[in-house]
Amino acid sequence: MILIRPPGVYSPQGDTELLAHCVRREELDGSSRVLDLCTGTGVVALVAARSGALVTAVDLSARAVAAAWCNTRLHRGRVRLRRGDLLGPVAGERFDLVTANPPYVPTTSGRAPSRRGAALAWDAGPDGRLLLDRICRTVPRALAVRGVLLVVQSALADVPATLAQLRAAGLSSSVVARRRQPFGPVMTQRAALFERLGLIGPGQRDEELVVVRGVREP
Repeated sequence: MILIRPPGVYSPQGDTELLAHCVRREELDGSSRVLDLCTGTGVVALVAARSGALVTAVDLSARAVAAAWCNTRLHRGRVRLRRGDLLGPVAGERFDLVTANPPYVPTTSGRAPSRRGAALAWDAGPDGRLLLDRICRTVPRALAVRGVLLVVQSALADVPATLAQLRAAGLSSSVVARRRQPFGPVMTQRAALFERLGLIGPGQRDEELVVVRGVREP
């Protein structure tokens, strides 16, 4: 897929592909309401829109929203775009499917990065869970009955914690897709940090990506 991606906007990678693959397996039609959080270039939103679903895409980055706007026009995707923090722009709405590819890369800082810059796309605190924890707490209440959450993350960011938090929020949850891949540039630069934190073994330079699926049961 040809995409417009200005500097500072997350480039679709293996995690994007894995999440998009899982979206294609969901049963969506023209009545389905879909929310794509941390949309970046809008790729996952476009995949959902091809089913005819009513798609909303949200990102905190103004550049990302602009890029997604260009890409939805380029590919004639019917996507409503909003800039804001997670569910903020869609407060009170309910969705049949929520997708998320949030920042999950551990870093030395315990604070979220500023609203600008490339670090916004990956920095996620010492354990990689600054956004993941918030998604697990807040998204379940935005799901319709039988609604589905699909979130992609690295195994370095504590997959069992994601599963446990979603179950505590009333969702049945499981890992539905896995992919192992070599570290990219950002992960490679932080490999020594990951070793010190005990997240990887000495010399390890690859990671497992997973998609967690949560379902709101009646």
